[in-house]
Amino acid sequence: MMKQPSVLIELEPVFEKNAPSALANTQLRRNMGKATQTIRAKRAVVVGELPDWEALREAGRAIKEHALRHLDDYLLQLETTVQRAGGQIHWARDAAEANRIITTIAQSHQAHEVIKIKSLTTDEIKLNDALAKVGITAIETDLAELIIQLAHEHSSHIVVPAIHKNRAEIRELFIRHLGAADLSDDPKELVAVARSHLRAKFLSTPVAVSGANFAVAETGAICIVESEGNGRMCLTLPEVLISVMGIEKVIPTFQDLEVFLQLLPRSSTGERMNPYTSLWTGVTPGDGPQEFHLVLLDNGRTDVLANQIGRQTLNCIRCSACLNICPVYERTGGHAYGSVYPGPIGAILTPQLVGVEHAKSLPYASSLCGACYEVCPVKINIPEVLIHLRGEAVRHKQDDGGVWGALDPENMVFKTLAKVFASRVAYEQAQQLAKVGQLPLQRNGYITTLPGMLAGWTAMRDVPAVAQQTFREWRRQRAEK
Repeated sequence: MMKQPSVLIELEPVFEKNAPSALANTQLRRNMGKATQTIRAKRAVVVGELPDWEALREAGRAIKEHALRHLDDYLLQLETTVQRAGGQIHWARDAAEANRIITTIAQSHQAHEVIKIKSLTTDEIKLNDALAKVGITAIETDLAELIIQLAHEHSSHIVVPAIHKNRAEIRELFIRHLGAADLSDDPKELVAVARSHLRAKFLSTPVAVSGANFAVAETGAICIVESEGNGRMCLTLPEVLISVMGIEKVIPTFQDLEVFLQLLPRSSTGERMNPYTSLWTGVTPGDGPQEFHLVLLDNGRTDVLANQIGRQTLNCIRCSACLNICPVYERTGGHAYGSVYPGPIGAILTPQLVGVEHAKSLPYASSLCGACYEVCPVKINIPEVLIHLRGEAVRHKQDDGGVWGALDPENMVFKTLAKVFASRVAYEQAQQLAKVGQLPLQRNGYITTLPGMLAGWTAMRDVPAVAQQTFREWRRQRAEK
């Protein structure tokens, strides 16, 4: 049965169609290369300071996997502790239900605007669009999110949404949309303009919306980490706070935060700790928001949890280390992925959330070099999941195509190879045929040009010719002596 796509994407992400235009954008490639290389260098320094880094990674993986294995229990415990502290819990099966809950709360307070902390989860459900449909304007308070909101663009990075823009481009945006005349591209001046614009919003807007980095089942505490202080303003000044959290963000105990608050900042921004780490538990009379709502969002996550190989994707703590190390992402940027979640993590998360049939190009947006696995702070084996999803994409293509799917060249080739590799006799016969078949193509021990659809393999590389003597032939020859 075909899975119905959520509102995570409007159109099917087609990476192979988007990537060429990104690669042709030299300014984009310069911006991306400089930014990712800088973050990688900072990360290497602060990670190198910890002799127990690998033990921390293993602890993070173990905590996340334990929480996911007992997710139902911990979510119910979280519901109890949040309610006990004066908060309200809302369960949302999908994006439409989550948006309906949030817009209803905002309307009940006659809000015409809401201020927002940067949140991939609200981007996933397209909350800003849902609010706009009922006449409510969502104001992004994170500097990078504000930049892309003014540019009418989507985020291109998990942690640094405007990573694809340079100072000159930001200056032009602020002059055009914020009325900042005689503005230079000095970062201090740019930040001052944004601060002046946002300060009035912080002081006048009654409803704030946030995501959640972690939620502690034991205490009901919600944790947000950020770098600018805009989150702290949103979490303390408005009367109403609505937090939207993917159900995988729950962790069992407060002590577990000790591990993640070491892993996350080092992996994401190359810092020893986040400049702002905010935790709140329910409602405190006379201090901060007097009404707190926590929306627990599924939106395909239980489907991911049911996948034995793919469920490790839910370990993700949204650090972006895999993006910063990925050679594909560095050259194409995030928009080429056509999804809220770009880079390697997006290549495995998006197809699982919306159904691989709606995002079948994304598992191929990788060289399978394994660098993402090496830097992941919670040890998600991204290459393993990519290969698994590639298989799913091929199987869906075959099933969806009926007879024609079965006759697809890729399916036919790999089915034939499977039969050949399953039989020693067939394998050795194939080797002999390959020796003869390569003769018209071989030059000095290499095949430099393959025919037809195989030409792509040799467009940028040479293939070593099949050896005249196989290992088994060599072994038998030595045995005879």
